[in-house]
Amino acid sequence: MNVYRFEVTTADQKVIPAVIVASTDEKAFSLVEVELEKYYLKLPDIENITLFEKKKLRNGGGFVVPYETNSRR
Repeated sequence: MNVYRFEVTTADQKVIPAVIVASTDEKAFSLVEVELEKYYLKLPDIENITLFEKKKLRNGGGFVVPYETNSRR
């Protein structure tokens, strides 16, 4: 299993961070969309889903999610 850190860019240029646990890259991208559908009552228009980090799932790991994620890199 792997832990993935994504940034989802909406049509109005908002950036939504997402952290997903999945066994494959394809499953991770699919789960991003599933989790967004669960979180939002009305799904925002998604412009882009970007994978920023991928790590093996093990004891004692994590990601730093920047507070100012709305600024584009």
